[in-house]
Amino acid sequence: MVSTSVLSPSPDNPPPMTLREYALIADGERGALVGPHGDIAWMCMPRWDSDAVFSTLIGGPGHYAITPVGRYVWGGYYENGTLIWRSRWVTESGIIECREALAMPADAHRAVLLRRLRAVDGEARVAVDLAPAAGFGTDRSQLPHRDDDGTWSARTGRLRWRWSGVPEARPARYGHRGGLTATLTLKPGEQRDLVLELSEHALPDVPEADGLWSATQQAWSREVPSLEHTLAPEDARRAYTVLRGLTSASGGMVAAATTSLPERAEAGRNYDYRYVWVRDQCYAGQAAAAAGGHPLLDDAVRFISARLHEDGPGLAPAYTVAGGPVPRPRQLALPGYPGGGSRVGNRVSDQFQLDAFGEALLLFAAAHRHGRLDTDGWRAVEIAADAIERRRDDADAGIWELDAQHWTHSRLICAAGLRAVAQAAPAPGKAAAWASLADVILAETTAGGLHPSGRWQRSTTDPSLDAALLLPPLRGALTADDPRTTGTLRAYRAELTRDHYAYRFRHDQRPLEEAEGAFLFCGYVVAMAEHQQGNQAEALRWFERNRSACGPPGLFAEEYDISQRQLRGNLPQAFVHAIMLESAVRLAAPPDDGP
Repeated sequence: MVSTSVLSPSPDNPPPMTLREYALIADGERGALVGPHGDIAWMCMPRWDSDAVFSTLIGGPGHYAITPVGRYVWGGYYENGTLIWRSRWVTESGIIECREALAMPADAHRAVLLRRLRAVDGEARVAVDLAPAAGFGTDRSQLPHRDDDGTWSARTGRLRWRWSGVPEARPARYGHRGGLTATLTLKPGEQRDLVLELSEHALPDVPEADGLWSATQQAWSREVPSLEHTLAPEDARRAYTVLRGLTSASGGMVAAATTSLPERAEAGRNYDYRYVWVRDQCYAGQAAAAAGGHPLLDDAVRFISARLHEDGPGLAPAYTVAGGPVPRPRQLALPGYPGGGSRVGNRVSDQFQLDAFGEALLLFAAAHRHGRLDTDGWRAVEIAADAIERRRDDADAGIWELDAQHWTHSRLICAAGLRAVAQAAPAPGKAAAWASLADVILAETTAGGLHPSGRWQRSTTDPSLDAALLLPPLRGALTADDPRTTGTLRAYRAELTRDHYAYRFRHDQRPLEEAEGAFLFCGYVVAMAEHQQGNQAEALRWFERNRSACGPPGLFAEEYDISQRQLRGNLPQAFVHAIMLESAVRLAAPPDDGP
């Protein structure tokens, strides 16, 4: 909870920080990243994949900062079981806290950003700067109007905004037309609420801050289970809150809150993950089922079922939270996060991903085990199983979204999904057919995807290893003691791990860590694979090593640079939090031979 001593930054576009220092606040419909200088560096409005209204993270002009005046060191923490963040600064004259949240329950058309300043010890002096700029900064705010009650209001693009709690603010004199600024002084023990509303429609009466805070805290307490039965209850709860915060009322969970954060500096690997990936949502649903979190499980089943009913065998790999197609990529006229770019949209809709059908079946089977799969869900099971039968010979992009091949993992996960629903099917005829199809797929995959050494290989044409090949035994495609299972794990550990960090596959002859960062998702998969083998000490080492690959807020990105100990890629990455949650559940119980 400490950082190096810093001076207050210029209010004109606060600089980006290392990713490990950002916290997420979210309400399910959108989220915001809070930086160590008290800056809201990123927030899209009204929904996850909308244009950003605060975008300094990727070089845009819109920002909202509450920053101590003078020298300070930064820290912070989440209130347990919530995405309510407390920024905390130790200054030369005392201690200041700022409680931060997006108000809940969420409104799809209106966001309420709550910030409660408190002088914890000594007098507090803070600089406050607000400059909303919709359209990734292209729509600067109109000149704000101060109402008789001391609130400020204006428009930015199609959005209306209103700011209460700072009646003494004045129009900013630096480069932001439509911005407001103030310097606040709080006496020891004093607090002040700042409430910013952003809306597509006319705003209601000015809300009362205490009521908003109370409703938000109650909403989180209803949503998040205690998870005391897990290996690391507090971190498991944090993972669950992240997944809940990323999940819309539609049931769709975005893969990450951000776009274009680089996985490797200047390597062109920066993508927009503000959409719902079918696979990632299935991982989250299965993790929620393991943890006993029925609302997240129900959301996943509802969203994935709807996509299967609509698109059948043409299921896309990803959708917007509204269930629509992911837009094509386009470049923004912004410099991007250092080392990255500024791209929105994604080409994922051009791909076919066979394993998504298998993951959907695994999700539905988990829902059935909890008594939460209805008739509509069983129809979605039939649609997914039929799609596997029809398309199992098609080349696909696979879990890592690469060139179309006959990927071994994709086929084995389909076999696992078919086995899982066959065990649960209410109709004996369907159960037998699905179990038989699983056997056929396993036999076909063994014929084309088994390496001469007896381990699995990546595809029919690629004999190398892949972390994804550790997943099928965990999902019940084959048993833990099968020689193909043990041989693959043994070879993977020897070739694609370093110091209990895991890598997806070998790109070339460079050292693993030079080609890409360690994949935290893969590290947790290894932990569960070791646990399944009965190697509990090794499983715990893998779990703890990867659990530490985060910053003070405890958020995970997709990759981790083990040399610089820095997060890489979009933040927070949902599927890493999902697999962390699942591993925290599974490692706390005796090993089993399937989901």
